[in-house]
Amino acid sequence: MIKQKPFLFYIIISFTIITTAFSQAPQRKDVPEKYKWNLADMYPTVADWQNDINKVESEINNFASHKGKLGESSQDLLNALDSYFELLKTFYKAGTYASNLSNEDVLISENQALQEKLSSVGTKFGEAAAFFDPEILSIPKEKIEKFFSEKPALQTYSMYIDNIQRLRPHTLTEAEEKILASFGLIADNQNTVYSIFNNGEKPIPTITLSTGESVELSPSAYTRVRAAENRGDRKNVFESFFNSYGVFKNTLGANLVGKVKKDWVYAKDRNYKSTLESALNRDNLPPTIYTTLIEQVNKDLPTLHRFLDLKKRMLGVDTLHYYDLYTPLVKKVDLKFTIEQGEQALLDALKPMNSEYLSTVKISFDNRWIDFIPTDGKQSGAYSTGGAYDVHPYILMNWNDDYESLSTLAHEMGHTMHSFYSNSNQPFSKADYATFVAEIASTINETLLNNYMVANAKTDEEKLYLLGSYLDLLRLTIFRQTSFAEFELEIHKRVEQGQPLTGEDLCNIYYDIVKKYYGNDTGHCVVDPYIQYEWAYIPHFLGYTYYVFQYSTSLIYATAFAEKIVDEGTPAVDKFYNILKGGGSKYAPQLIKDAGIDPTSPEPFELTMKKMNKVMDQIEEILKKK
Repeated sequence: MIKQKPFLFYIIISFTIITTAFSQAPQRKDVPEKYKWNLADMYPTVADWQNDINKVESEINNFASHKGKLGESSQDLLNALDSYFELLKTFYKAGTYASNLSNEDVLISENQALQEKLSSVGTKFGEAAAFFDPEILSIPKEKIEKFFSEKPALQTYSMYIDNIQRLRPHTLTEAEEKILASFGLIADNQNTVYSIFNNGEKPIPTITLSTGESVELSPSAYTRVRAAENRGDRKNVFESFFNSYGVFKNTLGANLVGKVKKDWVYAKDRNYKSTLESALNRDNLPPTIYTTLIEQVNKDLPTLHRFLDLKKRMLGVDTLHYYDLYTPLVKKVDLKFTIEQGEQALLDALKPMNSEYLSTVKISFDNRWIDFIPTDGKQSGAYSTGGAYDVHPYILMNWNDDYESLSTLAHEMGHTMHSFYSNSNQPFSKADYATFVAEIASTINETLLNNYMVANAKTDEEKLYLLGSYLDLLRLTIFRQTSFAEFELEIHKRVEQGQPLTGEDLCNIYYDIVKKYYGNDTGHCVVDPYIQYEWAYIPHFLGYTYYVFQYSTSLIYATAFAEKIVDEGTPAVDKFYNILKGGGSKYAPQLIKDAGIDPTSPEPFELTMKKMNKVMDQIEEILKKK
């Protein structure tokens, strides 16, 4: 999700890309209305949208009158905040409409023009509001507290103000801030260099598969053929692909180390003890959230090793290699769902949630919150957006009559329920929720759907496919992403401690972590030497800082909550509403605690590993029958 910031309305985009099932996509005009979202709930016509945009533009000019007055009185501060967030709310709604309308058909230039207009207004808004956060930060803490005691209405904006005020120890003088800001011109340089090299200038190895097909191993081609059925092909793919990065390990290493050093310079200059503390402070997360994840996942490696042994058995190989990991445990089962069948299956799967939740899901189906059908020119993929605060969330789908479509709908519906309940129960200024909790509701929905599908599978083959796919998800999202997180922490620590770090060092650090995770030395999975270069293939290390760990934590917390909901029923569901309805009214760790789980405790990890072992027990029971 994109955090609520000026001029960015939040949209949640699924990582699942759905390709159209139609040989030729239908025209939008031929799709029944019931399968289209109803954007008229936001604006009956484009002219109504234009009226709101005109209103925002006219108010932007008036907004500048608040400059220099925020600290004069509690009433002045309240007036400015009311004005700011009312403008922002209108802008988010207009942005949601423009984005959704243009995504219906990206070839309609008139709709794309709405986006251009929105961008122009957003720029003006940004320029007019540039004084806002710094001026709030300049108000002494004692005066802020006095204002709050004088004006209880300011509580509506307590989290917004606290998020600014708590950065005071890490905010420099105006002159120092200008100097630091000037380095923004080169701040993303390493990522740009990597992107140009990886996507354009890196030599691409060519291999020939056992089928005779010649494949140029670009990153996208690698993901397509790494699960090839022929084992020799898989070995060839992995070896050729990663060795092609190894040739440039020193150059790519110097580039990544430069990025890590840049992270430390910014963190140190802002008076942080580490880059980790700096990165996590964006959402006010304690570093123990991160270190607990690594510690607990390392403790749970025996569960991953059990999975690897099971995979080896099901693939029928004497020795499991790293290049076997993407091979499905069982062949894909062709599960078909019409839209109506998918809606009913999802309602049945979500029965462990309470009736209020189910009725809201039903309303989303009946009241056209969802755009289902892939049509000519429509945006691919899937997303949920809750940016129209006073209306309701919307979901873009590209329904393909298969289980992947149903699973994607479950995921996006989780985001939609989160946005709906947060928007319905929080003032606009507190409705947005942090990235750290953004994927929990969506993943709970997916877990409950998987539980339902397994329980209602018609054959053992169906059940094996569903269970095996779920295990692969846990392996990739929990263990693989945490191994990335551990690598990222280690290389940052080396730089922060003044230790030298070269491309060779990066290879050794990464290789040792991967061998540990996959049990190379204990016979669970052979991690071939060329895997030491895999770090150079992961773009997240260049594009983000301490971000990927949230993929792991989201799935872990969601799995733990889902287990509690299944085992405890209504009490667990009622507690979970503290997240659904909480929005950004509290910081993310506290919302998770209020929902019944301490994110810094072993409990969510124990519940998740219990679930993973339960799934493996189910698979082994089926295998016994065979």
